Amino acid sequence: MNALHQHMIDLYRAARLGEAPPPPPGRDDVAVLREARDRHRDGPGPAGRPGGGSTGCGRGRSPA
Repeated sequence: MNALHQHMIDLYRAARLGEAPPPPPGRDDVAVLREARDRHRDGPGPAGRPGGGSTGCGRGRSPA
């Protein structure tokens, strides 16, 4: 099953339950990519460390 099939199932379920339909797959992809690019371009990380901004995933960094 791909994203389009799942979306069609979700549309059907929302219609049967009288709920709002879900957003189409891929609608926010461009916005997410822009945000990731902007976070990467923001500059130095915490405490003046080079290497771009925070990736938001928390991997590779120990809590200080």
